[in-house]
Amino acid sequence: MAKYLLIVDYNGGDVDTPMDEWTPQDIAAHMDYYGALRQELLDSGELVDQQALTGPEHAKVVTSDGVAAPVVTDGPFAESKELLAGYQLVDVDSEARAIEIAAKISCVPGPGGVPQRQPITVRRVMDAADFELLTSEV
Repeated sequence: MAKYLLIVDYNGGDVDTPMDEWTPQDIAAHMDYYGALRQELLDSGELVDQQALTGPEHAKVVTSDGVAAPVVTDGPFAESKELLAGYQLVDVDSEARAIEIAAKISCVPGPGGVPQRQPITVRRVMDAADFELLTSEV
């Protein structure tokens, strides 16, 4: 088994309308879809963690040299559609299964129930073997 981070950012895919402008019914359908997917992944034992994050307007960037007080700023940030909105951490048998789950996330319904086709980034979490490769002497 391997862990994969499925990254959801603020790129809405085919949907340009911010969620705070959706109808209450469309928001409910969107969240219900995520709830059903969460339950499916919990039932299969594949979901390790899933979180949604506050908006980028609440984010801070912290820079420190370990000596002086850290510098805390409100940016600069990448383009907002590139900022992390949430994630699912899954523990699955294969990369193919991680991609299958990412595809389910991508087609979450947007306004009118139309699949968003939201881009989902799939990244494998490094394990001990990866670190051995990085630290082994050549």
